[in-house]
Amino acid sequence: MFDIIAIGNALVDTEFKVSDDALTATGLTRGNMTLAEEEGQRALFDTLKDQGVNPAKQAGGGSAANSMVAFASLGGRAFYNCRVGGDDMGDFYLSDLEESGVTTDADVAIDPDGTTGSCAVLVTPDGERTMQTHLGTSSLINGNNINFHTLAGAKWLYLEGYLAMSPTITQGISTLHTKAKEEGVKVAVSFADPAVVKFAKEGLDAMLSGGVDAIFCNLEEAMLYTGADDHESAVRALGEFATLVVVTNSDKPALIKQGDDIISAPSAVIDNVLDTNGAGDNYAGAFLYAHTQGHALSECGALAAAVAGRIVTQFGPRLSVSVYQAIKADILG
Repeated sequence: MFDIIAIGNALVDTEFKVSDDALTATGLTRGNMTLAEEEGQRALFDTLKDQGVNPAKQAGGGSAANSMVAFASLGGRAFYNCRVGGDDMGDFYLSDLEESGVTTDADVAIDPDGTTGSCAVLVTPDGERTMQTHLGTSSLINGNNINFHTLAGAKWLYLEGYLAMSPTITQGISTLHTKAKEEGVKVAVSFADPAVVKFAKEGLDAMLSGGVDAIFCNLEEAMLYTGADDHESAVRALGEFATLVVVTNSDKPALIKQGDDIISAPSAVIDNVLDTNGAGDNYAGAFLYAHTQGHALSECGALAAAVAGRIVTQFGPRLSVSVYQAIKADILG
């Protein structure tokens, strides 16, 4: 039995430290995720290599997967539904999750003839992450890649916003919604990236259709989705879709709305931001962990801010289990 069940893209992240000029030369939209075919992904890697830019780190990634690693490393029971190829990267990806305490089901996750997805993460000197993603076989994720039985007894179902860009999973998500209601499982949606709101709003609308229990996003995503022009207005507008709304705002306080109440949750004070990749993912995972343990919203926000704050001081979207545990002990006791 699991506390949380998630579904999302399975991607192996390769991180590069790049200058602002080098990022501009790629033509990618700063701070956003851009989808690419395999040829485009290969071309980007070749361009970076020609510029003398070598990978800083390679690790398992994917937005919801990062959230589940945070959740499990803090002590929760997490299950992740995804689709990987029958290649070395696919084996690495699933093993990496299992080593982090996240359970998967290889029988439904592996596409024997597919190629595992990849994500090039370009990090500029200010720590901002810009991504180009080749989904590989993850673009074909569908209901057959979901272990629906794991919903029984779970507290939360967590849906990654990037899935709004994958039409093959639409029916699977609809079925998950239905089964979650039948099982009394709460549903959380993470917007994941401004590009999701810009280019896949219809898919995001479908995820939120009928209302959900929680929404996680940053202020840019919230304002894009709602058309609101300030933090509180955006939070209130999202409250039409979810009982619990959490909207982060970089190094400024997050706003958390539950019912009619809104509280401000301070962010961590960070002197040197190296890499923002995975910060929002970890915020959501840590917040939901604390929430499932019965902590007050202010404590959920404090743990989430501390974990996200630690993430941005290193390269890569995940911490070691010992670091997650140390942060939990410091914040929650």
